Amino acid sequence: MNDLASSPRPERQRKPDWIRVKAPTSRGYGETRQLMRDLRLNTVCEEAACPNIGECWTKKHATVMILGDVCTRACAFCNVKTGMPRAVDPLEPDQVAEAAAKMGLEHIVITSVDRDDLPDGGASQFVKVIEALRRATPKTTIEILTPDFRNKMESAVESIVAAGPDVYNHNLETVPRLYPTIRPGARYYASLRLLEHVKRLDPRIFTKSGIMLGLGEERLEVHQVMDDMRSAQIDFLTMGQYLQPTPRHASVAEFVTPKAFEAYGAIARAKGFLQVAASPLTRSSYHAGDDFREMRATREAQLAKAAQKAAAQG
Repeated sequence: MNDLASSPRPERQRKPDWIRVKAPTSRGYGETRQLMRDLRLNTVCEEAACPNIGECWTKKHATVMILGDVCTRACAFCNVKTGMPRAVDPLEPDQVAEAAAKMGLEHIVITSVDRDDLPDGGASQFVKVIEALRRATPKTTIEILTPDFRNKMESAVESIVAAGPDVYNHNLETVPRLYPTIRPGARYYASLRLLEHVKRLDPRIFTKSGIMLGLGEERLEVHQVMDDMRSAQIDFLTMGQYLQPTPRHASVAEFVTPKAFEAYGAIARAKGFLQVAASPLTRSSYHAGDDFREMRATREAQLAKAAQKAAAQG
């Protein structure tokens, strides 16, 4: 018997009860899946093996992943394929807009793989998708979740902000100490600067970022990330449990309890975020439309209160 055959297979970590979800079987799930196939669109829901896919696709919610399904980086937490991507599809922006129209989306989330092979990192494709959506479904609010556009951040962000998305999301993913092993191709402070740059260019755009828990981070490190985000004027924080996609990915150091997520959420709200989503199953685009409407209402209430105060003092 050879060594490969005799070596033990890595054990899959048993998930606690609060993490388990039912396999998707609904009619709405099947219809969403078929539409994505018909329009040849990729979704992060499938590529990243999101645990909420059954719930979201049943409700006709999907996060479209543009610029192909092959990433130029290999992060230790991510299930998206790594390699040399194919050429950018010029039909993709109109296909995304067609999907949004057919699904009757009030809010759409657009993300992408990293495309370090492209001169602009893929920023121009984000712009074209936003423009196509504005033409086809002008009432749909648009949330984008972009990569960090390494070495071309300022020009990439400037072009996207000029296209006018409603929400600009870019995830920090974890605490700075864990970047060398979890997110080796990125830099923590570069990601913070990206989100600061969005706010400088257009303060009306909501900014959003998220981190995964359960990778070995310490509680005070998480609090420091919150403070860094608020210093960068980030409006919306998402926090969810990291789940190991395959045995070759980073293992789960801890399954954080729902009660601990509630405590983190309370601290984040006290620090001044407009919106906070913190639970084991929270993901960047989970309930994104509902959260956007709540966040917009909170900002409008704050602005109205400030106007009343200014009028009273004047």
